[in-house]
Amino acid sequence: MPERDCSDPYFDFAQIPFSAKADSALNELYKLRYEVYCIECAFLDMARYENEKESDEYDDCSAHFAAYTRDQTLVGTVRLVQPPEGMAYPFMEHCELYNHIVLPDRAEAAEISRLVVKKSYRRRRGDSLQGISEEFLAGDAAPASALATGQIERATNSPRLLLGLYKQMYRYSCANGIRYWYAAMERSLARALERMGFKFEPIGPQVDYYGKVAPYVVDLYELRERVRKDNAAVMNWLNK
Repeated sequence: MPERDCSDPYFDFAQIPFSAKADSALNELYKLRYEVYCIECAFLDMARYENEKESDEYDDCSAHFAAYTRDQTLVGTVRLVQPPEGMAYPFMEHCELYNHIVLPDRAEAAEISRLVVKKSYRRRRGDSLQGISEEFLAGDAAPASALATGQIERATNSPRLLLGLYKQMYRYSCANGIRYWYAAMERSLARALERMGFKFEPIGPQVDYYGKVAPYVVDLYELRERVRKDNAAVMNWLNK
């Protein structure tokens, strides 16, 4: 069942267990990904998904998360991929790494992947696929501290839904020995995430991979210490 966050009056969040391909909640996530990746953005060929569900080999080794409205309508999803030994992370299939980069132990690392928000919940034309407004991407909206402490209403441009999904991934990672997150993302998204307390470091150059993106990594231990020091309100919210 979705978890109700008392600091968020608009959305509920849940981890969706990978129980079976036919699981109805999991199939909802695949349908939303199909809407965004195949129909809206044409990143993937619709003809490959006759059942109108976008899924791949990484779903079997992922933890899946979802965001719902209070009437239980699915509006966002993301996964944390932990491929088994001998299987590459998704970003490795498309991105190069800087020569000096030494990757952490794969047992402690997961990749953030397939992060999407339903089109009707991206309120403006310039909103990113993750539901972040142009104002927030440009640094002109309220910071995460106000969001975490309940000072921001839904009508503003702060990415409440995205931050809620990140909270779910953070709590799951802390409980399951995941210290590092990889992500392939646009530089503007990396800057927006830093404003929310999630400071990722680039580990490779930009490539064309569903748009101009670069590979990043974040150490959650360092993140936790930095946020605890700089903004106790956000740290308390993450740990609720």
